[in-house]
Amino acid sequence: MQYTTLGGSGLRISRLCLGCMSFGDPASKMHAWTLDSARSEEIIRHALALGINFFDTANCYSAGTSEEYLGEAIRRNARREDVVLASKVYFNEGHLSKGAIAREIEGTLKRLKTDYLDLYIIHRFDAGTPVEETMEALHALVRAGKVRALGASAMYGYQFSAMQLCARDNALTPFCAMQNHYNPLYREDERELIPICDGMGVARTPYSPLAAGRVARANWAAETLRSQTDQVARQKYDGTEESDRRIALRIMALAQRYNTTMTRVSLAWHLKKGVAAPIIGATKAAYLDDAAGAFDLPLTEEDVAYIDECYLPHRVVGAL
Repeated sequence: MQYTTLGGSGLRISRLCLGCMSFGDPASKMHAWTLDSARSEEIIRHALALGINFFDTANCYSAGTSEEYLGEAIRRNARREDVVLASKVYFNEGHLSKGAIAREIEGTLKRLKTDYLDLYIIHRFDAGTPVEETMEALHALVRAGKVRALGASAMYGYQFSAMQLCARDNALTPFCAMQNHYNPLYREDERELIPICDGMGVARTPYSPLAAGRVARANWAAETLRSQTDQVARQKYDGTEESDRRIALRIMALAQRYNTTMTRVSLAWHLKKGVAAPIIGATKAAYLDDAAGAFDLPLTEEDVAYIDECYLPHRVVGAL
């Protein structure tokens, strides 16, 4: 496993982050394919064995049960100080208002069975709450010791810049990480958000780095429960299948050339693009083993250009 520092936070993270949206009670009706507590713990334990110390969840994942399963698994299998726990706030009553943030962090800490969170991420931009109110509320959590660092996710570049400048101008805690939608099939953030992050020293930890499996397998569709029921992924990717399949085929060609997997080629692409830690969701331990092999793949700049050459502009997905 490789490690890096998360922006200017001082947090030492593995360069693979385990996304925990796959964990939670299916009865919550968020996703039909989430794993129960025991199976979730198996995946988390395997991630720890591989050297993964960075875990990402959210207050809204499976009605909070994702946080509960992660918290219990960490309590049973790791020392709290050895892991970096990230969770999110926004898809809740009040979004990013002062009252909502103060309320939601308490629920998150309780479910995760911890008295502090390493990284607190705003899940979206809240146009209904003044930026100053949100940034002051987040800063108060840092000052109180409930949160060590702040992150943001999926927004337009001008929105992120406005929040960062608010923090700078008012001596508040800035964001050190951006969890944006980014993969070989979706690169719209290269226009503005990614250059802004790079210019501000903000680490990038993209979600959906494998485009819901579409750059990790030979067939566009799969027969898994997730593939058959994940309507969000279908909305993100299937409308551009005709053009994007060419990119997936180039990734497959490189995998054949290097005698490796498409997953490893796709994740190596992220590493060459300067990503700090792509967020990997896994329902099987073998998926994590496959992902970890990306560090051994000597992908070249020419390989990256070969993948990028077929890309066509897409409608914005995630920031809205």
